[in-house]
Amino acid sequence: MYIAQTTKDRIKQICKEKKLNAKQMLLDCSLGANAIQQINDTKGMASFSLAKIADYLDCSVDYLLGRTDNPEINK
Repeated sequence: MYIAQTTKDRIKQICKEKKLNAKQMLLDCSLGANAIQQINDTKGMASFSLAKIADYLDCSVDYLLGRTDNPEINK
């Protein structure tokens, strides 16, 4: 089971570490400005949207979902 708050926290954490504005990141990914706030445990986020965010932040989707503590992408 995935916890939506983990995904929200990790997106915000990486944005902070990389000194990125989260709203600008969402706009650059062609997502709504409130997309992060709208993630919840029952609805979640579309996998395509989550993949766009992971690519933008240069981390794995598994990290954003809390499936691993390693943000690096397996290459």
